[in-house]
Amino acid sequence: MVVIARLKAIEGKAEEMAAVLKGLIANVKNEAGTLVYTLNRLQQDPSVFLFYEKYTGVEALVAHSSTDYFKQSFKDLKPLMAEPPVIEMFDEVDAI
Repeated sequence: MVVIARLKAIEGKAEEMAAVLKGLIANVKNEAGTLVYTLNRLQQDPSVFLFYEKYTGVEALVAHSSTDYFKQSFKDLKPLMAEPPVIEMFDEVDAI
């Protein structure tokens, strides 16, 4: 299971958002079932962030989003977001 999550910071809050998102990665690296959790930043607009996430299955995603640090991170992010996050879920078809 693959999740793409796109977040946009309020003008002037991108660095604060980056710090919160980087802090989330420090905790996620220890999660069982989380295979990839990559934070990216849009070159044309550094206020836009994109997570590429890969999980062993829906159970791992539910476990990830149920953690205290995930819930706290989203509380911290809410006042920094210019718009609601866009979250899309995919089934992997093929890979190298």
